[in-house]
Amino acid sequence: MNVLTIGGAMLDTIVTIASDRIEQMKMRNAESSFLLLEEGLKTEADHIATQCGGGAVNAAVAAARLGHATSAIVKVGRDDKAKTILGRLGEEGVNLEWISVDEEAPTGASVIISSHDRNAAVFTYRGANTRLKAADFPADAFANKDLVYVANLSNESADRYPLIVGRAKAANSLLAVNPGVRQLTARFDDFWSSLAKIDILCINRREAQTFMPRLLHSFGEGGAALTVKSGEPVPPLAKHGLRNGGYEMSLVKFLAALIKLGVGVVVLTDGANGAFIAKGEDLHYREAQRVVAEATTGAGDAFSATFVCYFAKTGDVAHALSAAVLNAASVVKFVDTQSGLLTYAMLEKELERTTDYPLYTWSI
Repeated sequence: MNVLTIGGAMLDTIVTIASDRIEQMKMRNAESSFLLLEEGLKTEADHIATQCGGGAVNAAVAAARLGHATSAIVKVGRDDKAKTILGRLGEEGVNLEWISVDEEAPTGASVIISSHDRNAAVFTYRGANTRLKAADFPADAFANKDLVYVANLSNESADRYPLIVGRAKAANSLLAVNPGVRQLTARFDDFWSSLAKIDILCINRREAQTFMPRLLHSFGEGGAALTVKSGEPVPPLAKHGLRNGGYEMSLVKFLAALIKLGVGVVVLTDGANGAFIAKGEDLHYREAQRVVAEATTGAGDAFSATFVCYFAKTGDVAHALSAAVLNAASVVKFVDTQSGLLTYAMLEKELERTTDYPLYTWSI
């Protein structure tokens, strides 16, 4: 299968700090928590490392390790950070033909701080990632691509989103989109107008909550709760629904609305609480794998890229969901976003031996 990933390329500096060296504050009546850095204090770190990251780069490495012929469209600066990223992609066998260089902005970079729950805090500088232009998306880059995976886009690069969608559809490619909060707010109109063209939409709970109020004009608040059989789990997101700005919508209503708007498959992840796949009138759910996490950064990219690659190849929702859960669980065992990504053979072996996490299917 030929895969094209589009989005960001970053060089990540990952800092791991022991829980007793940094304070954590959790909100009592909200879902937010905070890592507190004392001003003027030099804090000892357990580990500091530099690794490649970014949505499109992570997805490209995941697809390549799964055995697919993979290309990437990203923009980097003319600097040493770019050399590191290109070297990493080259090692993984990713085609570098469509990667462009910006002569003014540096390559994107981030600092990731991991402590306590390992749900890392990230300081990000997007740099060249924000400067993709129309010329960076030639039709030839989309030719013969079975799958086009669009990761988070921002600023000027997000303005290219309609062009990307048009190119993918003109090439008869399966289109998978994994937007970020910035794209769902500042560039909402472009995203909304593309919904009927998206074959697979991948979002996490925070992104779903950001998007939910925009559905109220057409579908209204509230909605039916998920109907489960006796003895089946009621996932937290199914129990509490989506909430934002005083508005609420049930999980069932939210997913059904996206399907009615023309999205082929909706992938909704909720971290350690598991993941949902909506397709047609069916809602599939699988609990997250229980592992000791070193960092959660990159788990979402691993999950989304793995699901869309498996689904694009087989059309089997259950198999793709299980593969995505296992690959994401493997990634969080490492501090960086790529060391844990499994090859196809390794992932298939994990799927064969992992039988204690059932798949649940309900109607929406």
